[in-house]
Amino acid sequence: MKTLLFLSAALISLSASAQTLAPRQDPAQIRSSVEQFLRVQTTGLPGEVQITVGQLDARLSLPACQTPEAFLPAGSRVWGRTSVGVRCTAPSPWTVYVTAQVKVIADYVASAIPLSQGQLVGPNDVIRIRGDLTLLPAGVLTDPAQAIGRTVAGSVGLGSPLRQDSLKTVQAVQQGQAVRVVSTGPGFSVATDGRALNNAVAGQIAQAKTAGGQVVSGVARAGGIVDVTY
Repeated sequence: MKTLLFLSAALISLSASAQTLAPRQDPAQIRSSVEQFLRVQTTGLPGEVQITVGQLDARLSLPACQTPEAFLPAGSRVWGRTSVGVRCTAPSPWTVYVTAQVKVIADYVASAIPLSQGQLVGPNDVIRIRGDLTLLPAGVLTDPAQAIGRTVAGSVGLGSPLRQDSLKTVQAVQQGQAVRVVSTGPGFSVATDGRALNNAVAGQIAQAKTAGGQVVSGVARAGGIVDVTY
């Protein structure tokens, strides 16, 4: 009995020693995998991307992994405060989740003055402000050109970020509208009356039917003009 107890204790001791001596996963490698994963996932975002990866529990002791793989858990996103998973399949499977903070520092468009519903936005009505886009509403505009020439859908306070859904696009040409068809080419320019066959904002292709019954296609311009170039 004493011999059996001795052998059992020895086996337990050897097993514990083996576990102690087995290579353990370096936490720094896990955090590096998370940062590299987020760098790839945020490629193409506007401005400067700043990534801060959280620390792992100091008591965590995982078997060393040949190729740890980072992934985005369901419901997470690479924006603001998030969580990234890291898993191992060999030689010993395990999965851990690491918190991270992703900031996107860039210019965004805000109102330079209070804007009223239906107001046409001009160059002096907007300003650029630099900040963390992850703290702003979704769809915030990042270029003043995205706002200028559009109308305000609802009242906007001074300094408020402008979003896609807070502005409406103004139609340069509306279907059925009387338009001026301006045809230009090498050595000539002719203008005639017509009627628009579709809606189009400035810069889009508009079709118009002239008084003579001819259907032409051109670029819609502000003021109900269809610019046809030959």
